[in-house]
Amino acid sequence: MYPEQYIEFLIHFNGDRDYFECHEILEEYWKEEADDRSKDSIWVGFILLAVSRYHHRRRNFNGAKRTLEKAIKIFSLHDSWEPIHLGLDGDIFFPMLSKLLAQAEKEESYQSITLPISDQALLQACIKACQNKGFKWGQDSNLEDALNIHKHMLRDRTNVIEERSEALKKNKKGNE
Repeated sequence: MYPEQYIEFLIHFNGDRDYFECHEILEEYWKEEADDRSKDSIWVGFILLAVSRYHHRRRNFNGAKRTLEKAIKIFSLHDSWEPIHLGLDGDIFFPMLSKLLAQAEKEESYQSITLPISDQALLQACIKACQNKGFKWGQDSNLEDALNIHKHMLRDRTNVIEERSEALKKNKKGNE
C-alpha cells in the first residue's frame, strides 16, 4: 500500500532518529523509483523534513529553519495531497511543522517528535519493524550517539567521491 522506502523512513524517523538515513532512503527512492521526480515532489518534502531535524539536533538553527521552510512550501504546493494518503493525520502534522519552525526560529533546543500516523495498520507495522531492528518506536533521540548526531561528518565518503570523479570525467569527455 505504501512504498517500502517510506515505511523505512518512518521507522528511522520515529524509531532510532537516524535522520541522515531517512534522507538517504527517500532520496534514493525519489531518484530511482518515484513517479514524481521533480524538486517539488512530496518525497523531497519528507527528505527536507528529515534534514531539518538533523540540523536542529546539531544546533544548526539556520539550516533547520531553511530546510523546514522548503519542506512546508512543498507540502503546501500539493493541494491535492492529503496526509491521509500517506497514513498521516494532517490535523496534527501541519501544526507540528509550524511548531518546529517556530522552535528553530527561536533557537530552542531539539526535541524528538513522532510523526502522527493515523493508519493503524501502518503504525503497527512500523512499531513491529522497530522492535525487529532493536529500537523502540517513539523513543527520544540519543544525544550522546555521536555517529547518529554527526553522521555526515563521520561516514565513509569513498563511494561518493569516486562517483563524483567519474561524473566529472564523463562531463569533460562530453564537452570535448
